[in-house]
Amino acid sequence: MAAKIGMKNPVVELDGDEMTRVLWALVKEQLILPYVDLKTEYYDLGLVNRDATHDAVTVESARAIARRGVGVKCATITANAARRTEYNLKNLYPSPNATIRAILDGTVFRKPIIVSGIKPSISTWKKPIVIGRHAYGDVYKNAEMAIPGPGRVELVYTPREGEQQRQIVAEMEGPGIVQGMHNLDGSIENFARSCFLYALDEKLPVWFAAKDTISKIYDGRFKELFNRVYETEFKAQCAAAGVSYFYTLIDDAVARVVKGEGGFLWACKNYDGDVMSDMVASAAGSLAMMTSVLVSPSGAVEYEAAHGTVQQHYYRWQKGERTSTNPAALIFAWTGALAKRAELDHTPELGAFAKNLEAATLRTIEEGDMPGDLARLASPAPPRVLDSWEFTGAIAKRLRRP
Repeated sequence: MAAKIGMKNPVVELDGDEMTRVLWALVKEQLILPYVDLKTEYYDLGLVNRDATHDAVTVESARAIARRGVGVKCATITANAARRTEYNLKNLYPSPNATIRAILDGTVFRKPIIVSGIKPSISTWKKPIVIGRHAYGDVYKNAEMAIPGPGRVELVYTPREGEQQRQIVAEMEGPGIVQGMHNLDGSIENFARSCFLYALDEKLPVWFAAKDTISKIYDGRFKELFNRVYETEFKAQCAAAGVSYFYTLIDDAVARVVKGEGGFLWACKNYDGDVMSDMVASAAGSLAMMTSVLVSPSGAVEYEAAHGTVQQHYYRWQKGERTSTNPAALIFAWTGALAKRAELDHTPELGAFAKNLEAATLRTIEEGDMPGDLARLASPAPPRVLDSWEFTGAIAKRLRRP
């Protein structure tokens, strides 16, 4: 047997929850460890361990990615009241993705994995749509309060020097709820820069969409800063490369997207990007067929699956069922991280392995071996639907081909 491919430096590995945690181990065992002398700095971001460490493990993992330069993350649970009861949690901590993104202050780029035979639900789409999602602030770093009864809710800004500013949010006539959000000019500017740099590399037009007609200050600031970065830093480069940029309202963008051919970078605020990336992935084929990479201004990157933990499949797996959960996005998270590690460490053999694993995964699907989410969309339909273990095994057989 040939010697395993070596690694100079580790990737930061962030383990996760439920069905994706099961498949995470399967992908490593069947598709990576037989070929690579894998080096990782491991962090268990499973919900139980996050609760046990008071979420310190999440912060430590983000700092490790900043230090090592490359991370790879499994899907994780963001707990709510039901999860608190189910897992007997001490606290409800923020989304681990939000915590990591806040520390790295990056932009998330999500792109559908396109394979022949899987046609998008939107017939006009001919090219992939890349979502550039701002990964700081907004609802993911919010402050919330349940209002018990009548009273005044205010926004209050207390500067380190100078006079306090106050603004009435609402005169509450009874019980209700209130939420406060924030963002930072520097983070918005870095978001814009990341999007234009990505677009120049990929030769993609850039759309940026928000709702400044309603949110005149908050979304208006996004529009202003995005345009400023374009005009002062990227306009000439974009013109030379044939890369266009325009701003539109988010509702107008949605209407354009479902009638267009695709083939552009759609820059979105944090929550908009969360929602629209799932829409694009689902319409392009499956939530399990989308790559996702967080790019920090420092150059650190984190690859992850764009979907959740596949909760219902996990419950079925716990009862002994071999589910037909698609691990493609988990595979591409690993290949992205290994390829980036190879690039940084100048280890071409590792980079070639990552490309070969991606090619084997796509070839497996295109040759008719696929899990249920893709089988329902495939033309022609496959002779049978594979469970996750059969699908991973089919990829492994093709990966061994000379």
